Amino acid sequence: MNTPDGMIDAGKPFDFGKTAVDYAKYRDIYPAEFYQKIVDRNLCVKGQTVLDVGTGTGVLPRNLYPYGASWTGIDRSEAQIAMAKALSEGMDIRYLTATAEEPPFPDGSFDVITACQCYWYFDHKKTASVFYKLLRRNGTLLLLCMEWLPFEDEIAAASEKLVLQYSPNWTGSGAVMRPIELPACYAQFFDLVSHEEFRLRVPFTRESWNGRMKACRGIGASLTAPEIAAWEEEHKKLLSKIAPERFTVMHYAAITELKRVD
Repeated sequence: MNTPDGMIDAGKPFDFGKTAVDYAKYRDIYPAEFYQKIVDRNLCVKGQTVLDVGTGTGVLPRNLYPYGASWTGIDRSEAQIAMAKALSEGMDIRYLTATAEEPPFPDGSFDVITACQCYWYFDHKKTASVFYKLLRRNGTLLLLCMEWLPFEDEIAAASEKLVLQYSPNWTGSGAVMRPIELPACYAQFFDLVSHEEFRLRVPFTRESWNGRMKACRGIGASLTAPEIAAWEEEHKKLLSKIAPERFTVMHYAAITELKRVD
């Protein structure tokens, strides 16, 4: 896919469907504290219908499923949706291939809309009004992300540097802890309820961190198979030098809660 403004990776196409297997295996890494922050807001719980936009392999619906909400997940990638369905076997979660800009649901279908690690890909001039219409009265739009902090973590910094050697235009580097930035068009439809940012130490092995990095946009979602293999070989050698077998990587998480203007 290409993003509407071409600002991500200088417009280089990417497809997370290419990395669906690694995505499923290595990107289900949000700690329990991350999910508890959502539930403590009385969101994604029993009695609520929730739409997860850009659901990927269904990480959010699957992990919050025990709290009783009725979940639907959509993603533009058929491969990601197929993986989400397989991983959600035995759970009553509905998955559909669809975009954030054109979701196939009637107005007023949901109490909560979540978008985790994907909202920067939206055509916001479209999604602001689309999400407003999809939500019921007093509905909530919840934006979430978790990113490693390369300026606070040496392993993250070294891995990021190697990604940039293979994908010089990758714009996923250099994260610092900050609130989620929202385009001004959302102010017409939503009020900001709260935002929260907090640090997390996320545990990895050399294998799982290699997999997490390989499943990022700059590598698995955009490079050719030979390029991915070359990067992976080099990254594994790098980790054998700089990282113990088990370690943690400093991340931060951000949660922004918006309420539908009624």
